[in-house]
Amino acid sequence: MQKFLIVGLGNPGNEYRHTRHNIGFDVVSAFVLKHNGMFQTVRLAEKAEVKWKGKLFICIKPTTYMNLSGKAFKYWLDAEKIPLENTLTIVDDLAIPIDSLRLRSGGSDGGHNGLRDIQLMLGTDKYPKLRFGIGNNYPKGMQADFVLAKWFPEELKLIWKKIEYCTEVIESFSTTGIEKTMNLVNGKKFSIEE
Repeated sequence: MQKFLIVGLGNPGNEYRHTRHNIGFDVVSAFVLKHNGMFQTVRLAEKAEVKWKGKLFICIKPTTYMNLSGKAFKYWLDAEKIPLENTLTIVDDLAIPIDSLRLRSGGSDGGHNGLRDIQLMLGTDKYPKLRFGIGNNYPKGMQADFVLAKWFPEELKLIWKKIEYCTEVIESFSTTGIEKTMNLVNGKKFSIEE
């Protein structure tokens, strides 16, 4: 059975629930819920296993805090013996508009502490990432407050729509591969009107 490691980045704890920085957790939770999985607290993460179309998805939400995400990623990658190209990391991205997503098979951490730690632990930036645009609607110097805050009420409809779409991206990534999925995702604009 083909195995995939789906990693949502975020911080554990109620004060971080549903904040912009925790969108990776929210996407992975939505994927697991869609496929009737259940999370359990295990070593370094909350983990759920999902079986779908003859594939096994090991879904994790690291409990190491964002800046040490690499520890959980590497541990479960090795423990489950999953090839790096069969991993997908979901992460918030300030540089991407709120109406967009970006899927890449590799690429720099872009100043994101979670990605930086994964890159450090793996010794490479060549692993697939789904970047969830959170926009940059904050006053100068307020970046940290912005990413650790909850969504504005008027954004929520759009965010839930994107989360739902991300669950399909994970499915497509596992069935048709990253290249075809990138064609669907990159360049797509989301709006609440549709």
